[in-house]
Formats: sequence, C-alpha cells, structure tokens
Amino acid sequence: MTMPPLLPAADLRRLDYYENFPHQAVVATAIEVDRRGEFCAETGCFPCSTLQPAELGLPSASCYAVYLDHEDREVADDTLVTVVGWCFRKEERYEGLRRQLGFRMREIVALGSREHAESHLCDFSDRITAFARALDLPLRKEAACDPFYDKGGSKAVLQRLSPVKHEFLYEDLAIASVNTHRNFFGDRCSITLAGTGGPAFTSCVAFGLERWLSALTRRHGSWAAATEAVHAARDRFSPVGPGV
Repeated sequence: MTMPPLLPAADLRRLDYYENFPHQAVVATAIEVDRRGEFCAETGCFPCSTLQPAELGLPSASCYAVYLDHEDREVADDTLVTVVGWCFRKEERYEGLRRQLGFRMREIVALGSREHAESHLCDFSDRITAFARALDLPLRKEAACDPFYDKGGSKAVLQRLSPVKHEFLYEDLAIASVNTHRNFFGDRCSITLAGTGGPAFTSCVAFGLERWLSALTRRHGSWAAATEAVHAARDRFSPVGPGV
C-alpha cells in the first residue's frame, strides 16, 4: 500500500503525536492569497502572518496512516499491512542520504493479537540480522529512548525499563527499527480484534530506504559495488519467519 504524505493534524494530535514527537513535527498550510506579496526575499520565507492556520501534518512514520485507515474496523488476529510512504522529520542538521527532511519509509505493520504483534517483531529482528549478515553490513541493535524526553523523566525511565523501540544501527545511523505499541493505537482508533471485541495490539518494523542506500554505499564503496552486494546477498539470505 501507499499512504498520503499529509494527514489531518487533529488526527495526529489524537494519537499523541505532537505530545511525543514535537521536535520532529512538520506541518503544512496555505498562504493568505491577499498577503502573498509579503514574502521575505532576504530570509526566503513567508512570515507567519501570511499563513493560514496549519490543519495538515506531515508524519514522521508511515504507520500512522495505517492505524487511521483501520479506524472503527475489526481485524483478524494475524493481520499484516505493508506500506511505503513519504515521511518528514525536523532534524538539527541534514546530511545527504543519511538525514533528510523528506524521505521514504517501508513499514510492515502487524495488527491483531498480542502474540501476533510480539512474534512479528521477533521474526523481523531475525530477518534483519540475517539479511545484514548476507550483505556483509555490520549492524548493532540498541534500545532507543526518544531524545525529546528528559533522560531523568518518567517516560524516559519507563522506556529504559520496558523498551518499546529497538533500532538497528550501521555506524551511528539507525537504518531500521522494530516498535511495539501494545494496544495504544487499537484503543485510540477503535480497531477491534475479531472474536473478542477488545482493542487490537499493534507493532511495526520500519526501514528508512535512503538510509539503507547510504549505509550500503559507505560499506561497499560505490553504487555499483553496493548493487552487486545486494544481488549476491539474495543467494546467501535465508529468510526467517513469514515472508512479506
């Protein structure tokens, strides 16, 4: 599936997006047509006074649209959705393919039972490790703590005690992650589990496509060598778990 790059800001707020990730948030709006002449050539910006209220958000992950798309729906206990979408993140700096304002993300989202959501992450953690080994791409897996949270604050402490996100890093760059949400999105979006009527559990596996390109070219030295390594890895890669 592909998902739209713009979502209603009100929907993202309902999912606590602006509470949890304000440092990454990017919004979109239209200009006031009768004030378009106030564009500042010196700064290259439209002043805030020339803009309409921002009603649209550009999400930092593709999976938000999946949960909103399944709102008020019942799902089987083993539902999987694969999606590719444009994502946007405000960063302290931008650096080639490593860190971009707009980038593409491939996600595989699990919706259903707790067991399904948990096994999804275990299966794909093994698949990522096996694929990276076949690519001769050394990765390390680390628990991630959102940088917005005060490291001594309750949310940061909870994340360290019970991590909800693990990242796979090449050098210092996260190129993939596995994320559990328990039944948060099932509850907020009224996604119910067939047979029980309770809120569905969800989890997702995410791949930053441009970041993978950056990691592969850094590791193998050139586009051509990276492409050759990917083709060669197909013969060595033995997938673990269900294919998607």
